[in-house]
Amino acid sequence: MRKTIITLVVAVASLVPALVRADGMPPSAEKASPAAQPDKSKVTMSDLAADAPDQYTVVKGDTLWGIAGRFLKDPWKWPQIWEMNRDEIKNPHWIYPGNVIRLDKTGANPRLSLEGGAGGSGPSGGTEAEAQNNVVVLNPRVRVENLETAVPSIPGNAIGPFLTQPLIIEAGSLDGAPTILATEDSRVVVGPGDVAYADRVGSGDGVNWQVYRPGDTIRDPDTNEVLGIEALYLGDARVRRFGNPTTLEITKARQEIARGDRLSPSRETSFPSYIPRAPDKPLEGTIMTVDGGVQEVGQFDIVTINRGARDGVEVGYVLASYHRGRVVNAQGETHTSDLALGFKPSSWFGGWGGWSSSWNVKPVPVVPDSPRAAPAPGTEKAGAALAGGNMKLPDERNGLVFVFRVFEKMSYAIVMKASKPIYVGDVVKTP
Repeated sequence: MRKTIITLVVAVASLVPALVRADGMPPSAEKASPAAQPDKSKVTMSDLAADAPDQYTVVKGDTLWGIAGRFLKDPWKWPQIWEMNRDEIKNPHWIYPGNVIRLDKTGANPRLSLEGGAGGSGPSGGTEAEAQNNVVVLNPRVRVENLETAVPSIPGNAIGPFLTQPLIIEAGSLDGAPTILATEDSRVVVGPGDVAYADRVGSGDGVNWQVYRPGDTIRDPDTNEVLGIEALYLGDARVRRFGNPTTLEITKARQEIARGDRLSPSRETSFPSYIPRAPDKPLEGTIMTVDGGVQEVGQFDIVTINRGARDGVEVGYVLASYHRGRVVNAQGETHTSDLALGFKPSSWFGGWGGWSSSWNVKPVPVVPDSPRAAPAPGTEKAGAALAGGNMKLPDERNGLVFVFRVFEKMSYAIVMKASKPIYVGDVVKTP
């Protein structure tokens, strides 16, 4: 009898681990073999570009986006093929012209490695042989040599003006800024070479300034919330003499500069140093404007989106753009409610030195289907025509945008790929 009880206790104890693993539910084959699930944090052979090279030597003029596109179908998967963590993405290893990037296909997952320059195997970034070949005998003479710069994330010439100029400001932030009080000889407007006088400029504030004029209020096309005030960039000025008032010389004028315009300290250009990557959470926004006053957007055009730092947007994020699907009726014709998807003339965003913006995007109303009698049993027909009501067509993907400057409530992005025309009002979301 005692042996029987011991045997039963052992048998019951052997069942406990299985019950614990099952969390009170019947055993699941899926839970029992988590290794069978694909690891989305790794790049597979199917992610490689069809003509991905075994190695590539970085040259001047390359960008991280362009290099990533040589190896991957989707450039934003660059961190996965380097096996980077979030800290490395924030402070990426710089890649310089002359570096050799090698593609290793021997393991379960392909990965990249860096050789040459800062990524070499020697103690200072190269091999001993390379060091010997780089020995230069110095003579007492003057040499002029440009410092080598790291490869930028995206083309710098396309985004330069949008990095050096504030463009978006919080409401009232220019109220206390230095102001042009008067101009030389009481001129109405001034240009390059002319003299102007400003207040609130001290000797410790620097000598280089940018001139701005408060513009229109920018509103979210979906919610009508105020996202900021446009700062219309007018030109540059340089201090000739500090005082009260301070004497300025206008060095550059994009538009006429007049009394009452505001000053802001000049900014140095700082190109994005972040690795192209997809957001690690779902994001969705709307394209509000495009630089140049056009309706259709193409590659390397600059757009604004109604999502910013408060929404979790970061520099380096890659978002896919989608054209909004139309609302059609039973005959396949565009329904009148589809006008909510279009862009009507409005004053929600005024002219911005070439920015297009007589457009408005309103939320799509929910259009209920008309009541229809249920089909008789056995008479259902697959793919039958819509008998009543309206239907919204699905959004269609048409490109990729790269976020390069983030404000609190909105961001600037550059179109890196446009497989189809992109329009103001299109959706952008996590790819």
